[in-house]
Amino acid sequence: MPNSRGPLFVIGGHEDKEGGRRILGAIAEELGEGTLVIATIASAKRDGYFEAYCEGFAPLGIGRLVELYLDDRDQARDPARVRMIDQADGIFFTGGDQSRLMSLTGDTPIEAAIHALHDRGGLIAGTSAGASAQGETMLVGGSGEETPRIDDIELAKGLRLIRDCIIDQHFAERGRIGRLLGAVSRCPDCLGIGIDEDTALRIEAGTARVIGSGGVTIVDASRASHSNSEGTKLDDTVSLHGATLHALGEGDRFDLVARSPFR
Repeated sequence: MPNSRGPLFVIGGHEDKEGGRRILGAIAEELGEGTLVIATIASAKRDGYFEAYCEGFAPLGIGRLVELYLDDRDQARDPARVRMIDQADGIFFTGGDQSRLMSLTGDTPIEAAIHALHDRGGLIAGTSAGASAQGETMLVGGSGEETPRIDDIELAKGLRLIRDCIIDQHFAERGRIGRLLGAVSRCPDCLGIGIDEDTALRIEAGTARVIGSGGVTIVDASRASHSNSEGTKLDDTVSLHGATLHALGEGDRFDLVARSPFR
């Protein structure tokens, strides 16, 4: 990842908006008095998302917040909406449904503007669905309540802001380790990254750092000795041998290129 690209904040959901605001505060500190687009696209209805972030960021000194919402895919080609991103210093994707986010923005001028913002050094953040969408491969389905089966894991194309990874969110709270293991068994070249609530990874120049009250789980199956994701019955239980698991806490760092943690 070139050093000229801006920072990414990948948030596991339910980040603190009323107390210490560690994650929102870190975003505000980097953005300064710039303009932040609050993209509520992942939600089928706005449901007060924009207002909640206006209140959450209010004491933190960001210059200006503007909302970007899309009712349909045609609006992702609207020059006025594209210009909102072109003129912004950062964009924050709220929660909802990552499939909706990608179906409305994928391969459109809005997606191109997001990548242009990143390339010119702008800040990009996303929580919950907005976190999952930042990966190259997006996890869109799979139960967190039982042992995963091959056909239970649904993957799709993400925004590709972070290459060679699959991101899951609300991770510990919803018991999603099984479905993340199933996802990397399907795509062993991708790192599996599970992020707890009120926790974020700040990523820049290939290095990720943990911020917040929870943990981050990283699964590396690139050297796994066995995966049954190919050539088995779709209803078979996932079988994966020899994957490496890392558990990271606040302040821990991870080299996404070397695939190794450090302090």
